[in-house]
Amino acid sequence: MPIRLIVGLGNPGQEYEQTRHNAGFWLVDELARATPRCTLSRESKYSALAAKTTIAGQEVWLLEPQTFMNRSGQSVGTLARFYKILPDEILVAHDELDLPPGIAKLKKGGSSGGHNGLKDITAALGTQDYWRLRIGIGHPRTLNLNQAVVDFVLHRPRKEEQPLIDEAIAKSLSIIPLLCEGNFNAAAMKLHTVEK
Repeated sequence: MPIRLIVGLGNPGQEYEQTRHNAGFWLVDELARATPRCTLSRESKYSALAAKTTIAGQEVWLLEPQTFMNRSGQSVGTLARFYKILPDEILVAHDELDLPPGIAKLKKGGSSGGHNGLKDITAALGTQDYWRLRIGIGHPRTLNLNQAVVDFVLHRPRKEEQPLIDEAIAKSLSIIPLLCEGNFNAAAMKLHTVEK
């Protein structure tokens, strides 16, 4: 099953644009920029910014819910139902506290790990069995920061973290064509291989 819908998670509005919680938006923004004739535009029926494009010869939707993180499922569920896109044809890109900046991982299914965007998407789809692209932002504890998680995700990455997150996004973009071909093993191997 190739990927037919790529969702980036984040919060709308200028005050959130540069915050760690918007790493999913950053990936979809970069993907739209890198894809010829692809512009995200406001689609009120999905409460989202969306674009239909072609990647690796496949028709793919890009989606950035504009509902705020904890209502992301509203956009994803509405578009997926309308176009009859199955959960295992959906890739959700999101910030991941359990991975350090610079690391991105691909996985299918599993719990939301306390991520409100994933929690709402799981409720809207009625299953956890969709693909996730987890973009590491680190955790305040492991980064030796005395900061609550909520506060941490709603702040900009520190200047030494941003290039690492950008690098992980760039590496993630390189596997998108494989995912749109349904070649998940090759995509995971390429993403998870650490270059020497």
